[in-house]
Amino acid sequence: MIRIAAVGDIHLGPDNVDAFRASIRSVDADADVLLLAGDLTRHGELDEAVLVAEAVDGLEVPVVAVLGNHDHHAGCADRITQELTARGITVLEGSSTVVDVGGCTIGIAGAKGFGGGFAGACASDFGEPEMKAFVRHTKGIADQLCRTLSALDTDVRVALLHYSPVEDTLRGERLEIFPFLGSYLLAEAIDGAGADLALHGHAHAGVEHGTTAGGTRVRNVAMPVIRSGYRVYELDPVLSGVS
Repeated sequence: MIRIAAVGDIHLGPDNVDAFRASIRSVDADADVLLLAGDLTRHGELDEAVLVAEAVDGLEVPVVAVLGNHDHHAGCADRITQELTARGITVLEGSSTVVDVGGCTIGIAGAKGFGGGFAGACASDFGEPEMKAFVRHTKGIADQLCRTLSALDTDVRVALLHYSPVEDTLRGERLEIFPFLGSYLLAEAIDGAGADLALHGHAHAGVEHGTTAGGTRVRNVAMPVIRSGYRVYELDPVLSGVS
């Protein structure tokens, strides 16, 4: 079994970094890789990214992350990526990485994702330039996610996102904000390429479990949802199942 520890929306600052560090202390014993599903910082400040790097420093398992909307707030997402990368964290955006676990390989395709909504209640590429830009941004990210997943030739494949690909994991959030929490285009990309598991955060009031129309298991790992430093999911390289 491949054991994947995942958490999102840790929103680190000086007042909670010690608690987060303590909450992931046992991850080396529990998992083979730690995935961070965005919103690593509170306001996208570089000093907050340093706290993230310091919190995971010393872990033996590989750490792979995507950024979230909070990480983009201050306009220095590129510098945050550079800082985390320099400190040994793999940051994905329209890209992938492969982790070897005892001779088995796990391919992780990562992207922030974006909003737009879901079937029957979604934005469309029509009308004002601002609306077209909104939808085209999501479509571009989804298309790249599909290409990145498709290119992975690994025993198992995981899509790591911040925004949700399905409505299932948003239950508990206000319906009015669903279009700002994710997009069905992300699920179409995942189903089009094929994946064994999709992870996301962002929906603090949502639920953990969901599934794409094509049957890919989706898990909302936002810390307010899982209520712990991480949740572990096991993938069987032979059966390609998750528990």
